[in-house]
Amino acid sequence: MSILKNDNTLFNSTLDLERSSTDSQENGGPRAVGDGKQPLGEDNLNRSLSVRQINMITIAGVIGTGLFLGTGVSLSRGGPGALLICYTIIGIMVYFTMLSLGEMATQYPVSGSFTTYAKRFGSDSLGFAILSNYWLNDALSVASDLTALQLLLSYWTDFHYWVVALIFWFFLLFLNVFHVRFYGEAEYLLALLKVIAIIIFFIISIVVNAGHNIEHKYIGFSNWGVGDAPFVNGFRGFAKVFVTAAYAYGGTESITMTAGEQKNPTRTMPKIVRTVFWRILIFYILTVFFIGMNIPYNYENLNKKSIITSPFTIMFKLVGAKGGADFMNAVIITSVISAGNHALYAGSRLAYNLGTQGYAPKILTKVNRWKTPYIAVIFTWFFGGLGFGSSFIGAGELWNWLQAIIGLSNLISWWVIGIISIRFRQGLKFQGREGELLFPNWTYPWGPWFVVIFGTFIIFVQGWSTLSPFSANDFFQSYLELAIFPLCYIAWFVWTRCKDKFVKVQDMDFESDLYYETPEDQELNAHLDSLTGLLKFKYVMYENFT
Repeated sequence: MSILKNDNTLFNSTLDLERSSTDSQENGGPRAVGDGKQPLGEDNLNRSLSVRQINMITIAGVIGTGLFLGTGVSLSRGGPGALLICYTIIGIMVYFTMLSLGEMATQYPVSGSFTTYAKRFGSDSLGFAILSNYWLNDALSVASDLTALQLLLSYWTDFHYWVVALIFWFFLLFLNVFHVRFYGEAEYLLALLKVIAIIIFFIISIVVNAGHNIEHKYIGFSNWGVGDAPFVNGFRGFAKVFVTAAYAYGGTESITMTAGEQKNPTRTMPKIVRTVFWRILIFYILTVFFIGMNIPYNYENLNKKSIITSPFTIMFKLVGAKGGADFMNAVIITSVISAGNHALYAGSRLAYNLGTQGYAPKILTKVNRWKTPYIAVIFTWFFGGLGFGSSFIGAGELWNWLQAIIGLSNLISWWVIGIISIRFRQGLKFQGREGELLFPNWTYPWGPWFVVIFGTFIIFVQGWSTLSPFSANDFFQSYLELAIFPLCYIAWFVWTRCKDKFVKVQDMDFESDLYYETPEDQELNAHLDSLTGLLKFKYVMYENFT
């Protein structure tokens, strides 16, 4: 009895320490050890995203349209073999990218993440190019998710579903323009729903494959031998899947955008990166594995310009549960809304950084009394609405265009992160500061170099199928983004009268925005490290679910 009492006392003391750390940061308390005067740049956002919210957003917050709809498109284009291999390759690339990014974001947890590091460890022009490119990515992602919402609603009715999408467009604004807790709580609940939905999908997939389906027969890997499967259209089909896979994984890197609004980021950020491997394996690789096993690549309506059916919904049809299919379609709709919510959050923080770094008018840096950059939120929200308004050309056709643009934009972003990571390490080595790293990337140098070299290959081959026979529409759909990024770089280079140069390794700034743990953070972290057994389990449950 006394042991249990002591356990509860220790657990309660841990919660008190956490609340003390939270109060210090939310009330503008010191964020540096000692005198608290360490410069932190122009980052003036509210560190109110809790570990519970960050953990759930990390696990499933950015899973959305790409996984629930894009996997069906990928299956129809490349077959089950290409689907599994391409998603695995892109997953490895994303994992290496996140290790590189996590190393920098733990050291310098600022809003803007790698877009800020591109300027600091690269050049002004590179910083502007990747920042404007990634802001456009997120703004178009808002449009993409609203467009996907129309496609999902068409599963039930021919009603003017754009009206419903318009309502949710305003709902996204509400979630993001007020205190960051609104965003955090909404994402927590929606992400939790996604996790539950994917677990149910796994169970149903096993049941369907074992023979409990509408045809009452064991499936096994028989769909890998249907028609041209497992590799449809040869290398052309294989190349097509890369960009849809990149679209599906997109947003993984954007979780570091929350670094400027995290509590205790030096502890939270490494935890975020460590979960990426398991998230890729469980939520992406296992999902495409089950989809390829149970659904033939030539399934009706899997990929049409007028309607795109989710493999998740199809799986419930195969098991004979019409009501279940309706339920899953509704869950996917909430997931798409969640993805749009996250895209608007990340995009608004990028617009905020366009202002703080001198690339755009300072009005974008205005914050309200909750320290939310409301002008940047409204600006990104409005631009995303303009993109969504283009769906008059056909929601399915627009979604294909947005998927291609965003997918290639994600590949370019990962490529830039690899470049920045290499330069970051070169600067640290030259200045003799590698030993200061709080979360070293264990894959350096081969990890970042893999991202750069293989990323270059994928960027150029993903539109291979548009060249023969040549299709102007498909070609520009595949490579439009490849022109936007260098044009942004050149534009800023010309704006600086061609005087912009890459910062030399000896001149790199490793002091500004360096996060120093508060005394409360240090005390809390030391206490958490000491927890074992039941106490550790109790705290983990509290941290993630209360």
